[in-house]
Amino acid sequence: MNDHKRNYENILKIARKSIEHEASAIKNLVNYLDEDFAKTVELIFNSKGRLIVTGIGKSANIANKIVATLNSTGTPAIFMHAADAIHGDLGIVQQHDTVLCISKSGNTPEIKVLVPLIKSRGNTLISMVSNTDSFLGKNADYVLKSTIEKEACPNNLAPTSSTTAQLVLGDALAIALIEYRDFGEEDFARFHPGGALGKKLYMRVSDLYKNNPRPMVALETPVEQVILEISEKRLGAAVVTDKKMQVLGIITDGDLRRMIQNKLDLSTTTAEDIMSKNPKTIVPDAMAIRAFNLMEENNITQLAVAIDGKYEGMVHLHDILKEGIV
Repeated sequence: MNDHKRNYENILKIARKSIEHEASAIKNLVNYLDEDFAKTVELIFNSKGRLIVTGIGKSANIANKIVATLNSTGTPAIFMHAADAIHGDLGIVQQHDTVLCISKSGNTPEIKVLVPLIKSRGNTLISMVSNTDSFLGKNADYVLKSTIEKEACPNNLAPTSSTTAQLVLGDALAIALIEYRDFGEEDFARFHPGGALGKKLYMRVSDLYKNNPRPMVALETPVEQVILEISEKRLGAAVVTDKKMQVLGIITDGDLRRMIQNKLDLSTTTAEDIMSKNPKTIVPDAMAIRAFNLMEENNITQLAVAIDGKYEGMVHLHDILKEGIV
């Protein structure tokens, strides 16, 4: 075995050990869930104020992420750095707010200054702490135990397992609140209107097709005119309708290719001769993601939009892809 390969194997061994160590620490968190966690969820759910999440060092970074997750899932939350709080930012905390303080040791100087200030203002204090016998653990109204035996760091110094445990416990808190408040897809879409996830949940077919041309022909339309209609409207198909605009069929680029392969007489062939009957259609109020799924299931790239069989327009796969929904 050459030196490079031996070195790579050693690196991978270290990485696996680190991941296994942190996975074990996270799994062990289940044993520390107790009544305080349940009461914390109820407290935050029933609160008339916001959840102020604070910490220092790497715990502050985790606090920021927890705040982002809570805000995006319907729980108003604000990050407050513990060091900044004791130098003027404590004004962030209002009368009805609840404070969640995150710390591994629970004994940092900033925490020891901040905790009495929060308690003196009458705000409920929740701790997320590994050392439950710490100053923070003993002075909090509720304790969320993020207890770990040791860090993944070989020196047991760099915050690794401890911050991962905090992150996972924060996610558990957020998920419990989602379930508790019955926060559904439509609620999620309201908080994510600009992203692909939000579009997937709120964008409808009607948002996509109205600016598109409406390619259509009659049963008796000569095939040459059908070709021109499809070419001019640039949606790869034309819908065949009757005089009342009822959808009778559809002609796609593929139908035209098959017509040529079958050597049909172009001078006598009409739309009725080459159309696909009973085409897939979709209503304007349907979700855009439903249109995509329907196209994917049927291996097609466009859908006729219809209401009670009446042709309204056409939505193309490119309309959906352009919006970044999938």
